[in-house]
Amino acid sequence: MTPGLLSGNRITLLQNGVEFFPELEASIEAAQHEIHLETYIFANDVTGRTIAAALSRAALRGVTVRLVLDGFGSKALPSQLLNEMRRDGVEILIFRPEPGILHLRRNRLRRLHRKLCMIDGRTAFVGGINIIDDMDTPGQIPPRYDYAVRVEGPVLAQIAPVMRRLWKLVKWTQGRRVHRLHSVAVHSAPAGEQQAALLIRDNLRHRRDIEEAYLDAINAARDEIIIANAYFLPGIRFRRALIEAAGRGVRVSLLLQGRVEYRLLHYASRALYGQFLAAGITICEYHKSFLHAKVAVIDQRWATVGSSNIDPFSLLLAREANIVLEDHAFAGQLHASLQAAIDTGSRCLVHDHWLHRPWYKRSLGWLAYGTVRFMMGMLGYGKLN
Repeated sequence: MTPGLLSGNRITLLQNGVEFFPELEASIEAAQHEIHLETYIFANDVTGRTIAAALSRAALRGVTVRLVLDGFGSKALPSQLLNEMRRDGVEILIFRPEPGILHLRRNRLRRLHRKLCMIDGRTAFVGGINIIDDMDTPGQIPPRYDYAVRVEGPVLAQIAPVMRRLWKLVKWTQGRRVHRLHSVAVHSAPAGEQQAALLIRDNLRHRRDIEEAYLDAINAARDEIIIANAYFLPGIRFRRALIEAAGRGVRVSLLLQGRVEYRLLHYASRALYGQFLAAGITICEYHKSFLHAKVAVIDQRWATVGSSNIDPFSLLLAREANIVLEDHAFAGQLHASLQAAIDTGSRCLVHDHWLHRPWYKRSLGWLAYGTVRFMMGMLGYGKLN
């Protein structure tokens, strides 16, 4: 069992922006006391401007609105839009503002990658969806394939302090005066029947919580594992766990990025395909659009939805947040959604064909993988363990 699981929650699965953004906007419009939003990307597109306008309207009617943006992911957001929100009363903090194009240091890669929103202490949203239009993808192939969840119930008591702690930390690190944070009470009474927990990755007490939860669930798997991940470059322990699961008869399926978005990670990930295919693991590459999901279902009982990729940048550097559930109904719903994506939007690889790829394609993968390992070593994070 995942540590920290709380009973009595109602967790609603939301697929893609078409389901997520109307729910988020409606909750913002209904807010009466407090909105707290964290995101990696806040884009200046139709979706971004719509959410910005909703936040401004909330602030103008007296709601406390706090917005935390990552300095790298949201660096393209125009100052005019930020100033308009601030003028309307939205409090905005930038996590690690960009120091300049030529200024590269290890800490610059520590990003706020989680996507969290808490409204009135009654409702939260957790997932992988940034504040960006699904249509805004390279080549305009909509929509991005991603997930989030709407959360009600006792697990809100785990989400609220995480968000408030980061708000105070960012203010302190930027030399601003940190006052006592006046926040509404969290309504953590039972709202459903699901067991859930919030898992985060930070640089102090929770460095490996998300990775360990995955490993515990994989090691306990008896029937089936499905992982959908946009950037999949697992370390040795994770690879070994998947291969051992396949070896004891568990059906292991990986739904991975088929379209090239970040070339280095894309080709580095493909360097590992051979050992997975040789172990009997199914690999399907999603080509229908850009895959941005970070989800998994194990034995149609354990499930996770969040912001953490299975790569060294998410697992070792970024601040991430995932919801983990042990609930047959939710896991079954996510399983059906993933199976539909595999059946209608992906191409599954054949081991023999993969082995006989041209030599230059095989070399490209190992060159990319070696480059990533070298980068992590240079940044002081050692092996991809």
